[in-house]
Amino acid sequence: MEIVEAAEAAGQAVFGQLELAIVLPTLNEKGNVAPMVARLEEALGPSGWEAVFVDDNSRDGTADAIREIGKTDPRVRVIQRIGRRGLASAAIEGMCATAAPYVAVMDADHQHDPALLREMLAAVKSGEYDLAYASRFAEGGTAEGLSSKGREKGSRLANALARKLVGSELSDAMSGFFLLRTAQLREQADRLSGIGFKIMLDILATAEPPLRVKEFPLKFAQRASGESKLDHGVVLDFLAGLYERWFGRIIPTRFALFGTVGALGVVVHMAVLTPLYKLAHVPFTLAQAIAAVLAMTFNFWLNNLLTYRDQKLAGLQALFFGWAKFCAACAVGAFANVAVAAMLNDNGVHWYAAAVIGVTVASVWNYALSSKFVWGRFK
Repeated sequence: MEIVEAAEAAGQAVFGQLELAIVLPTLNEKGNVAPMVARLEEALGPSGWEAVFVDDNSRDGTADAIREIGKTDPRVRVIQRIGRRGLASAAIEGMCATAAPYVAVMDADHQHDPALLREMLAAVKSGEYDLAYASRFAEGGTAEGLSSKGREKGSRLANALARKLVGSELSDAMSGFFLLRTAQLREQADRLSGIGFKIMLDILATAEPPLRVKEFPLKFAQRASGESKLDHGVVLDFLAGLYERWFGRIIPTRFALFGTVGALGVVVHMAVLTPLYKLAHVPFTLAQAIAAVLAMTFNFWLNNLLTYRDQKLAGLQALFFGWAKFCAACAVGAFANVAVAAMLNDNGVHWYAAAVIGVTVASVWNYALSSKFVWGRFK
């Protein structure tokens, strides 16, 4: 015990007592790391903080670059995630991995200004607020760093919807730059979905009682380098959050999204089957098989775009092999689909009802296998 206490005292003497952890999710942002550490030191001083980079196994060696800095700077460390992706889940893992009593989440691409951290920390430490966040749309803030006017309009729409979800008048409930007590996050961790991008929205929506929030204006800058972890599906985060809040304990959110895509796939399936069978007079079994393959292709594309967009496959090679694995994973389901539908049709069940029943039988199988073998996880 005396040895541990002596080590703690020596560490505090050299580095200062740890007060704040800054969690920075990264994806192919090697060039951003060293400048961000320098900006954090400029904003927070030489001690009392640590930077926890959570890297989703970047191809450009981001994790190695962080480790190289960490060899001589104990304030810097990395969590390299293998087989797991997503901004929200990265933020949760990083926040739960620190011993600091206060934790902030921000981007590593320099769009968020570390100079705000001192004021945000002071607001939460005062006891008057539970969470401080930076808003692009507050008076004095700007959203100039958004890549297009369309992106800005989409973000404003998502924020309007998000305010309905959290029952708050926050100007930027979709912000990705916030600070709170680590104990608060840990208390809520098992209620957070970890799906999508907007972790602050998830925290605010699941907090009981509601958190007291302090807003700071943010001049949202242009990205320095690296890849954006966001895309055009920003409103989906609101919809996923809404579902998670009301029904997530009954049916998992990702399965609900998968099922929604599957329902659209049924529309595609029937849109292909109807003209083939009724107009072109293709035998029912063959028409059902063709419709099943085309519907699977549609479902893969839309699931990659929406359901698993936080783990989205990108690039021709990844998409091709992802599609191939998706079709392989769904092959048994597709066989069951065609077999059940054909059997029902041969026994007098109306062809439309037989087709829908065939699709339904395959849906749970398709979800289980594609979640595991295409996008790499159950959630």
